[in-house]
Amino acid sequence: MDAALQAPTSVARASALPLAVVKLGGSIVRSGRLAGWLEALAGVERPIVIVPGGGALADEVRECQRQLGFGDGTAHRMALLAMDQLAWAIAGVRSGFAVGVAPEELRDILQRGLAAVWAPSALIAGRTDLEATWRLTSDSLALWLAGKLGASDCCVVKSATVPRGSLSAGALMGDGVVDAAFSAMLAETAIRTTMFGQGDEAGLASYLAGRSPARASVVA
Repeated sequence: MDAALQAPTSVARASALPLAVVKLGGSIVRSGRLAGWLEALAGVERPIVIVPGGGALADEVRECQRQLGFGDGTAHRMALLAMDQLAWAIAGVRSGFAVGVAPEELRDILQRGLAAVWAPSALIAGRTDLEATWRLTSDSLALWLAGKLGASDCCVVKSATVPRGSLSAGALMGDGVVDAAFSAMLAETAIRTTMFGQGDEAGLASYLAGRSPARASVVA
């Protein structure tokens, strides 16, 4: 049996702390820094759902679209599959993490004492309430999922250094840090959103455990 599907670890995911969604940037998943972030998340006694970015696999979709000329709808489905693949990669490199698709499946994983990793393609592809373009990527999908799950927090983890303080979603969009649909999705879901960057593993763990405030919060 896959290690990620074995019995729960000693971490009590069904804690008094509310559910949090953590978006792990695809560049982190494909880098040598992934182990440190997973170590930080594995030690948190809180229900956590991880949303992986598409990383280099999504970049390959962009290049393939440029060369072959297919539309954004097709590219969107392919990018969702890239997220699926990195979800399985996360669950495959460390025990205590399991892949789920629908909200009820993710909640079941949490009840088993594991951290859930979302593979979105089967749930998202073909929906008419979400635009199927490059404007809406894993950043906004993490907020969307947080809203569907009733999460209290959405923590967005990027590979770059993140400035401290209150960050404007519009400014982050303008700088290309988050996707172009992020501000509208943040306003729609009203999920408390924080951002963490390079070297913030301990800060993320401390925030999720309720021991310290976030050093960077995002406002619509």
